[in-house]
Amino acid sequence: MAKLKPWEVSEELWAVIEPLLPQRRRRFRHPGRKRLDDRLALQGILFVLHTGIA
Repeated sequence: MAKLKPWEVSEELWAVIEPLLPQRRRRFRHPGRKRLDDRLALQGILFVLHTGIA
């Protein structure tokens, strides 16, 4: 198994976190911008917190 970077979310951790997130539904008439993947967004937040970049 490859070693994960500190900000990468493992499969086991994601299995715990994913059910806690709200279900996303796009509106039909005014859908707006497509959402990013929740897991990638979380990893981005953890990357910023780990590295301290602005």
